[in-house]
Amino acid sequence: MAKNIKITLYIVIVCLLLPVKVYAQQTTVVTGIVTDSLTHEPLSYVSVFLKGTQVGGMTDESGKYSLRTTGNCTEVVFSSLGYVEKSVPVRKGITNHIDVALLSASYTVKEVVITPGKEKYRRKGNPAVEFVKKMIVHRDDYSPKKQDFYQYDEYEKLTLALNDFSEEQKKKWLFKKFQFIFDYVDTSEVSGKPILTVSIKEKVAKNYYRKDPHTEKKFVTGIKRAGIDEMFNQESLQQFYDEVFKEVDIYNNDVNIMLNRFVSPLSNIGPSFYKYYLLDTLDVNGEKCVDLGFVPFNSESFGFTGHLYVTLDSTYFVKKIKLNVPKDINLNYVSNMAINQEYSRAKDGTRIKEKDDMIVEFQLVPGTQGLYARRLTSYNNYEFSPPEDMSLFSKEGSVIVEDDAEVKPDAYWADNRQVPIKSKENAVDKLLVKLRSVPVFYYTEKIISILVSGYIETAKDSKFDIGPMNTTISGNGVEGARFRVGGLTTANLSPNWFTRGYVAYGTRDKKFKYSAEVEYSFNKKKYHAREFPIHSLKVSHTYDLNQLGQHYLYTNKDNIFLSLKRMKDDRSVYERKSEINYLREHESGFSYGLNARYMTEYATASPQVEFILQNGTRLRQYSQAEAEIKLRYAPNEKFYQTKTTRYPITKDAPIFTLSHTVGIKGIFDSKYNVNHTELGIQKRFWFSAFGYTDILIKAGKVWDKAPYPMLIIPNANLSYTIREESYELMNPMEFINDEYVSWDLTYWANGALLNRIPLIKYLKLREVVAFRGLYGNLTKKNSPENSIFIFPKETQLMSKMPYMEASVGLDNIFTVLRIDYVWRLTYRNLPNISKSGVRIALHFNF
Repeated sequence: MAKNIKITLYIVIVCLLLPVKVYAQQTTVVTGIVTDSLTHEPLSYVSVFLKGTQVGGMTDESGKYSLRTTGNCTEVVFSSLGYVEKSVPVRKGITNHIDVALLSASYTVKEVVITPGKEKYRRKGNPAVEFVKKMIVHRDDYSPKKQDFYQYDEYEKLTLALNDFSEEQKKKWLFKKFQFIFDYVDTSEVSGKPILTVSIKEKVAKNYYRKDPHTEKKFVTGIKRAGIDEMFNQESLQQFYDEVFKEVDIYNNDVNIMLNRFVSPLSNIGPSFYKYYLLDTLDVNGEKCVDLGFVPFNSESFGFTGHLYVTLDSTYFVKKIKLNVPKDINLNYVSNMAINQEYSRAKDGTRIKEKDDMIVEFQLVPGTQGLYARRLTSYNNYEFSPPEDMSLFSKEGSVIVEDDAEVKPDAYWADNRQVPIKSKENAVDKLLVKLRSVPVFYYTEKIISILVSGYIETAKDSKFDIGPMNTTISGNGVEGARFRVGGLTTANLSPNWFTRGYVAYGTRDKKFKYSAEVEYSFNKKKYHAREFPIHSLKVSHTYDLNQLGQHYLYTNKDNIFLSLKRMKDDRSVYERKSEINYLREHESGFSYGLNARYMTEYATASPQVEFILQNGTRLRQYSQAEAEIKLRYAPNEKFYQTKTTRYPITKDAPIFTLSHTVGIKGIFDSKYNVNHTELGIQKRFWFSAFGYTDILIKAGKVWDKAPYPMLIIPNANLSYTIREESYELMNPMEFINDEYVSWDLTYWANGALLNRIPLIKYLKLREVVAFRGLYGNLTKKNSPENSIFIFPKETQLMSKMPYMEASVGLDNIFTVLRIDYVWRLTYRNLPNISKSGVRIALHFNF
């Protein structure tokens, strides 16, 4: 899941969701929704009447009904053709909210009980299963991807709103100063609930497909957005929304939405995962279709309930799709989800998607204000001929955003908006202006921005931001308490020139540390220097601690949340380093960096990091000059960009890295010729609804004789929090190698086992298992007896046995917490080590 962007969404929802209370009415009122007990789909045109009165009515297209009476009613009765009639008692003189699920008359009550194991369902000889198997065989017969070329226009509208935002909210003290917002309340076209739109995003694109060689390109020609989430990085947020509300394709084995994988009803494993029912025949846009209903065997697993409307001919063509998620699904924050798609045929029978409508109702905590999201996409102007300009397939990246996409005039949107926009949606900008005029909202929004970005903006169009704030105070064994202040300049000062830096002070060593850098970006930036794609030249100079054997890859080393350690953290040296870095990133996901650095390492008072030659001479310092080249290829990588680093939204795409560093003797006081090569690959592998495995494999070698700080020191984690690419129970500098192979395997089961255990499954816990290790070796030239510096006394030589540790844990505790128990599997008899321990992490996921 990418933790920072999920934390961002979590903070947004926390600030939007407010307690709701429903007030009683004087007369007897009965409201609710009528659904199909099998698929949980709303049922329209169901007859509803209050027994003992003359009051009655029918459900609307969303399955909603509302009746009121002052008469003496005792129960409400629901009836519809094809369903078993149902009566429910009514309490007089109050508002009764009664949601009803009607049973299909095609089955006995015993047969349609949803609880797995109680229904007399069989696969063998089931006509519905045989029908689905034929659909699976023919599912790709009319795929547009069988064409040599095709292209089409796409319009997408994403709406975010506070859900069920009724007039009753006016009475709450929280809205005393916000009465004006009720002028902007709208009604959902889908659920009929009152909603308050807080964000709306529109996108127009032209899509191109080529079969051979396989190439897909999306050219985004128009972007329009407004909303409360504009405080966040919009490009990164758009990538996140694109992954969460991803286009659903049931013709794949897996459906990728909500950063999870759901089993498609047309998956190869569908007959083993779903129960299928042939429900009815009906007319869909002039074609006779069968209504194929389906539910998963295990309602907690990642599957759908719903309907496929399939033509009654040899083509098995799906005209219409309705998908929902089971009520008991182990999916966080989602209280309801509905996906509706419509298809038609081209002249040659090719499948054409015309409409894709996804509605999701989020709720952070039961009983609180919910969030409504609707992603409505319309497709038209399909063509199956080559584009006039074939060079467009050579453009870098799969998504190309035109330079003027965000500044299109109103006339452009009038011509390209395929779905009308309502007046209340168009008034989001006006609503935000009024909200920000209220001090409590204005300052709350600023605080959220600081929490998410980690920086304090010093003005409306800030030229200098102060931060990162999580490094203001921290601690370690050398410095004691560490205080730091820093910041960076923004594109409001210059879109090409950027600076950043910090000053830090330790109360124990009583030393100042500092860093300063100047960066020139060859492409203009919107706000900060790290925006993708980077093409820059940077010069920096730093004097600070170098914590040997502790590499902070995804956070700052002085992050306050890492200050609590399991052992004394004093194995550090002081380092003075000057660098020149050139970095070029491409839209294709390929990047390369060229670096030159000169550094001096200073020994500390700690005996573990003294520099002692074999003849007993103690060195106060040593210097080294290096040149480095880094290559990285990450096709289709999705990440959330902050002002300092990037956090992956998904890890589905592979990432390949290769680097080589050359130490150069004779430059200034540089003493050593050293060559160091590193390579790595990481990838996430999905097992459909049964979870996924993250795999990281790395290898490296130092080819020459070198001082031990320049050899390969495995990354140890001294904190009690789980950190990626580190060993939880290894001590810093416990092992030193000049060649190694390492692995890190983590299996996230998504509740595959716990979802099947009675009572436990209601906790919605998820299993996580990890196994990591390192096989290292120290060649003769760098062995302790031949090394340039004498090794620290607590450093051990690795035998032919690799270092290994394993962990098992529970994830999704209260939807946000992961707790692991970690075992050290090898080298358990060494002194001053931890053999096992508990580690925790915040893990936000759907």
